[in-house]
Amino acid sequence: MSDLYSELLVKKEQTAKDKLIKYGLYAIIAILAIGGVLLNPLLIFIGLLVGIGAYFILPSTDVEFEYLFVSGEIDVDRVLAKTKRKKAGSFSVRECELIAPLHSHRLDYYNANSKIKVVDYSSGNDEHKRYAAITRMNNETCKVIFEPDEAMIKTIHQYAPSKVFFE
Repeated sequence: MSDLYSELLVKKEQTAKDKLIKYGLYAIIAILAIGGVLLNPLLIFIGLLVGIGAYFILPSTDVEFEYLFVSGEIDVDRVLAKTKRKKAGSFSVRECELIAPLHSHRLDYYNANSKIKVVDYSSGNDEHKRYAAITRMNNETCKVIFEPDEAMIKTIHQYAPSKVFFE
């Protein structure tokens, strides 16, 4: 059997918390800079320190997930601000119990289980077709939420037709 391969990049939508952090930091820096000019030059130094902190915090508000499916393994990388790449997770389709759309009735048993760990590697948009993979990661059962496109889910279905469901 030849290697099955598919890759996809999905942008995570910014939450209200992400926007609050981003624009809140901008506002604090602007207020400190104006206060430093009008009131006390020490505020400019504090604004500079906040700006340096923002340099390290702001990339975490701009996240993309890259899925790579190669012969039964799904690797997920987190791309921060289109510059930094970190491995987010990896799981084997062979070890999955099932892969189905997030709101499928096939996941009812797992959705009722409050002890199952949920790992979300999707855009977070309910209007997009997101899938859940029930698998074991670090010796615990996990529900991995991801957002493959049609070509990727068909490639995964080719690899494991008895584990992948479309409804």
